[in-house]
Amino acid sequence: MENLSPRQVVAELDKYIVGQDAAKRAVAVALRNRYRRAQLPPEVRRDVLPKNILMIGPTGVGKTEIARQVAHLLDAPFIKVEATRFTEAGYVGQDVETIVFDLVEAAIDMVHETRMKVVQDRAEGLAKERLIGYLFQQMNNPAGTRRRAGSRRRSPRSAEPVEPLAAPVEPVLPAVERKQVATMLEAAQLDDTMVEIELSAPTFGLGLEGPFDGAFSGEGDGMEGSVAFAAPQKRVRRVPVKEARRLLVRDEANKLVDWDEVIDEAIERAEQSGVVFIDEIDKIVGPRIESGSDVSGEGVQRDLLPIVEGSAVMTRFGPVKTDHMLFIAAGAFYHHKPSELIPELQGRFPIRVELESLSREAFRKILTDTRNSLITQARLLLATEGVDLVVTDDAVDRLADVAMQVNETTENIGARRLQTVLERVLEEVSFEASEHKGQSYLIDAAYVDARVQPLLANVDLTRYIL
Repeated sequence: MENLSPRQVVAELDKYIVGQDAAKRAVAVALRNRYRRAQLPPEVRRDVLPKNILMIGPTGVGKTEIARQVAHLLDAPFIKVEATRFTEAGYVGQDVETIVFDLVEAAIDMVHETRMKVVQDRAEGLAKERLIGYLFQQMNNPAGTRRRAGSRRRSPRSAEPVEPLAAPVEPVLPAVERKQVATMLEAAQLDDTMVEIELSAPTFGLGLEGPFDGAFSGEGDGMEGSVAFAAPQKRVRRVPVKEARRLLVRDEANKLVDWDEVIDEAIERAEQSGVVFIDEIDKIVGPRIESGSDVSGEGVQRDLLPIVEGSAVMTRFGPVKTDHMLFIAAGAFYHHKPSELIPELQGRFPIRVELESLSREAFRKILTDTRNSLITQARLLLATEGVDLVVTDDAVDRLADVAMQVNETTENIGARRLQTVLERVLEEVSFEASEHKGQSYLIDAAYVDARVQPLLANVDLTRYIL
């Protein structure tokens, strides 16, 4: 964030979100304040709390998209949660503490990937040597089965182990043969060859595809329910060489990462720069939650309050403080007002911004002007089939008009309606694209009307299809 001023943050958000200047400015200032706070002396920094934001506006106007793009801008842990997934303490469901668990997991994943990139070159060298060794051994003993060190020979008449076997000794062959294996590997001549490799089992919750998968699953009591504390083991897999190379690089990189440092840095990042986006907070306003008659919305709010207010939550990696996490909440507030939140929670969201309903012109810009706009996405997807999609200006106008009309006559879901209408219009083209390679499709206003006008004429049908 030290490289982005609030104006630059707004400019970045403008590439993806149409309008909503007030919300963009509020988020930009809040993000910049994180950087400003970091420059203060420690004795002052501790008392500067983040100014949490409450976004108010109808569905489909950009609340979630703002949060999603903030995640791309930040070099900080970020999670998005739905307020409706939480239940009051004592009832079946997820507790609000899982917000902190998820944020710490996101921080660990972020730090882990950064450390993995640092050791990537070294890991590739080590993985290559291991892979050459596996291939060399397999080529010189193709029919034999390898016994690993520590395995035990059993008596034919008894299930009891008799004696430990010594570690296998690789056959000593001329170095040129090993070099030949390396040459074939470099030339990708062995990519489809099946090879048996030995991988480290997860330790500290680390899987081959990412860290801490299931570390907070909550199964069992204490440490027993988490892979985060699994004992180190070895696994043998038989995979193609191309896949073995990737797995071994990951395995070697994991060994080079200092996990104590990863955990410490991840917790520090979560505490000092973590951002939590709580969507649909209006659904927990009022005496009851829609999902159950016995769970009160006020109860969920009170359980959520300590997290937003600032407290220490115990995780598997130690206590994590939430005092300086930034919370951005959003809701449509159709049936309730923000003032109906419990007073204590209201006070923890001092910045409130109202997002405006989208106009026809805004719909048109969403279709064409934003980065990776809806029409751009459709054109690029069909281009993979060799089909050229041409959408005229009058077709864009008509798509915007239809989306506005359907929103006015049925449920107003904002810009999400554009996706529904566009997919309806392009349904036939998408279905036939793979059979018409090299052709060009022209989408004009008449083409749009031919696909949607019969539905618009039938209001009942429109409710189900558009």
